[in-house]
Amino acid sequence: MLTTAQAPPRTNEDGTSEYAAPRTCAQCHARIAETYRLTGMGRSFSRPNAENVPVAGGRAEYVHEPSESTFQVLRRGSRFLQRRHQTDANGRETNVMEKEIDFIIGSGNHARTFLSLTPRKTLLELPLGWYADKGGEWAMNPGYDRPDHEGFRREISYDCMSCHNGYPRIPEGNKQAFAEPVYLDPLPEGIDCQRCHGPGKKHVDLAGSGKATREQLRSAIVNPAKLSRERREEICIQCHLETTSFPLPNSLLRYDRGPFDYRPGEPLGNYWLFFDHAPGTGREDKFEIVNAVYRLRQSRCFLQSKGVLECSTCHNVHDIPRGEKAAKQYEAACRKCHGPDFAQAVSSGKHTTAADCAGCHMPKRRTEDVVHAVATDHLIQRHKPEGDLLAARPERQEQGSTAYRGEVALYYPADLPASPTRELYTSLAQVIEGSNIQQGTERLSAALQRFPFARAEFFFHWGEALRKSGKTPEALKAYAEALRRDPKLVVAQLGQGKTLRQAGRTDEAVGIMERAAEAVPKNAAVWNELGLAYQSQGRMPDAVRAFTRAVSLNVDLPEPHSNLGTALLSSGDRTRAEAELREAIRIQPDYVDAHANLANLLAGTGAFAEARRQFERALRLRPNDATLRYDFAVALGRAQQFDEARVQLEAALKSDAQFSAAHELLAKLLIAQNQPTTALPHYREWMRLEPESEEATLGLGRALALTGAREAAMPYLTKAAASKSAAIREEAARLLLEFGSR
Repeated sequence: MLTTAQAPPRTNEDGTSEYAAPRTCAQCHARIAETYRLTGMGRSFSRPNAENVPVAGGRAEYVHEPSESTFQVLRRGSRFLQRRHQTDANGRETNVMEKEIDFIIGSGNHARTFLSLTPRKTLLELPLGWYADKGGEWAMNPGYDRPDHEGFRREISYDCMSCHNGYPRIPEGNKQAFAEPVYLDPLPEGIDCQRCHGPGKKHVDLAGSGKATREQLRSAIVNPAKLSRERREEICIQCHLETTSFPLPNSLLRYDRGPFDYRPGEPLGNYWLFFDHAPGTGREDKFEIVNAVYRLRQSRCFLQSKGVLECSTCHNVHDIPRGEKAAKQYEAACRKCHGPDFAQAVSSGKHTTAADCAGCHMPKRRTEDVVHAVATDHLIQRHKPEGDLLAARPERQEQGSTAYRGEVALYYPADLPASPTRELYTSLAQVIEGSNIQQGTERLSAALQRFPFARAEFFFHWGEALRKSGKTPEALKAYAEALRRDPKLVVAQLGQGKTLRQAGRTDEAVGIMERAAEAVPKNAAVWNELGLAYQSQGRMPDAVRAFTRAVSLNVDLPEPHSNLGTALLSSGDRTRAEAELREAIRIQPDYVDAHANLANLLAGTGAFAEARRQFERALRLRPNDATLRYDFAVALGRAQQFDEARVQLEAALKSDAQFSAAHELLAKLLIAQNQPTTALPHYREWMRLEPESEEATLGLGRALALTGAREAAMPYLTKAAASKSAAIREEAARLLLEFGSR
């Protein structure tokens, strides 16, 4: 009897599942199920065990110098964990973080990534991964090989899950865009048959009834071989076409679709649109870990075959061979088209007798985005590329000034007709990662005017683009329009509240965020933003309450801890403030603002040695932060370390020549060191930047007088002598008397 227990979540209108439990298929298709289970897709998602977490002696260790951290993978009985620590000046472990390994993404053919399940039923990617290259090695996951990385905070999105596992169950209402990726028990373990054959419950029910005809059984399930070439190829494209993993975006899920809605046999473009760097921008030859389809589609073999060459030409997804058997299978696939040419080339001496076609024409190469992995290049080339294709390479950082800046082009479906869908999503692709922000914002604005029926999500992203471009009034209008269309769009409320707060309109910001907190009381980001709005109003007890609520909702977020720390510090509770700032740093050791705030707190309590370490750590992460260097200089001055304070102030002014407070402090420091000539230009800059400052007027007069320019000093001292401040008046009078009598 066929069973359908633990079926995935796709449902009909009556609420019943359309999917069968993955294991059901094996009851009738045992041989195929057994071979498929051993493929990479069949092993794409699993629970940890002694085989897929290779820790000799129960422990593996990796020192990551850029982030000054040591990572360990540990086995404790039947449990596996990933741990991180740093080391303080006394050699003691600090900032210890430890998470359980609950699941593993990846078959191990190339890599394995370890995941931890949170109490909120979200999944976090752990920083250290395992790679099959070099016989097996531990190294950082992509995007982590840098001083400032996401640590134990990177969530596994629905997008990620949709290609690395079977379809999971998710909470009611979480299909919409921007929903937190929450996964309900039990999670599938591996990509199952229905990802290629479509929902199978009807097929299983008919088979179990014993009454269905052969034709009825076959018509109740998708057979990819019976589809058109385009629809068949799209089954592979859904996961194996990634134009790039670097910020672009490479694909967008249409807002009227859920993350797990696609069914084999339906046009993929009805669900996903794929984007690429614009032609001619120097990105055409990129080779990345998940662009097999992208590279294949560039091949002359593919282009000239006019659709005959497809993934299934070489691959049998039910049984992927290894070693010599694989070489023979791929050779046979090549000879379907090139058999006569190969024989003639060998007989004429123009080609070696070696039969490993893929080894020369589709060689294995180190990928650009996952630099510890080696994969087959699916760009079929006449000649093997020159150079060492397996040579080690550093991780490429694409963010900020190093990120791609240019047009984003629609890649697939390339033949998507001109329509509101094409224009809206292509415009959106320009701004969503900031790739083409200026032109994209104008283009999206024009598209929204032409297509006023557009969904709220487009107006939200328009607001985000306008805010990033410094167009605050326009951004607020865009957020308001998004919320008019969808009052429950939380990200638009957050954007609106943040923009109002930053514009100084704190009363409005508080109102927006209070309504948001009432509507979604379990959203930590909303409570954190509400706390910031209260803080801007000076309502510290309310800010503390809001930040505390945010912390309770999501303990893995460092920002609420840091913000709670600063609010408590402003309220005079140094002990709790220090604890919260330290917790923020434990969660995110590269959190510069938390280090800076903790450093200032410690300096204020006289714990200068540790304050210095916090300042220095923050400056290693953000060396061009002028305010940070200024605060460090203040602390150094309190500790009577004036020469070092001068160095920090000079560095601050190198980063920001308009920093008046740094000019002020440096000028005073130089005067105290009896260097009026060196101090003079800083007094002049302070005076230029703050022409109404009576203290700057007095200081400039004093500096001029001390350099011997008494006549030039007199107007400034005379003006200072008329100050409203008694202290400034008295000092100016004293200097007038002293220098006027000389």
